[in-house]
Amino acid sequence: MVTDSVALCPWLFVVGSASCYDSGMAPDPEIRITRSDRRRTTISARWIDNGAVIEILAPARATDAELAPIIEKLKGRLIRHKERGETADDKDLARRAAELNREYFGGKLRLSEIRYVTNQQHRYGSCTPATGVIRISHRLAATPSWVRDYVIVHELAHLLEANHGARFWKLVNRYPKVERARGYLICLGLEGEGDEPGETDVE
Repeated sequence: MVTDSVALCPWLFVVGSASCYDSGMAPDPEIRITRSDRRRTTISARWIDNGAVIEILAPARATDAELAPIIEKLKGRLIRHKERGETADDKDLARRAAELNREYFGGKLRLSEIRYVTNQQHRYGSCTPATGVIRISHRLAATPSWVRDYVIVHELAHLLEANHGARFWKLVNRYPKVERARGYLICLGLEGEGDEPGETDVE
């Protein structure tokens, strides 16, 4: 997925494809706009209600006029992904986790299972250190590989450190794109702006 940040006014940025979408290619889904005071400068979109509705997540002060062209771009991105039939592949996920284990942890971590799940709408993943099981939100399947890699490294680090203390972040920060990936996840609504990242991802 190609993602751009496009300046629309001095404070407003959109995360989504820069190319326009021809709405004649497919029936228009229902659009639902959710505004929030906690969301400052980003606008994102996601499927909800089993793919029947596109929810637009926007800052409270974003006007309908400002949102209209942005919604068209984000809607196009989501529909194109759906049409391409992008799927969450657990085998590819497990293979990548093994590679990242070797690259950043010397292959020493004992990971028993990693798989995509559909019941994590507001967090990107979770880890159960006692069993070595990691679950990744299916929403991550359509994100850039460097974002998925960060999430995998984050959850792998929990196999060694079950909290978000200094030793945990020292492990995670071996991955070079931590801050960039966290910013992307904020735009997806999977990490709060200014919140402690992943505060509920250890089970």
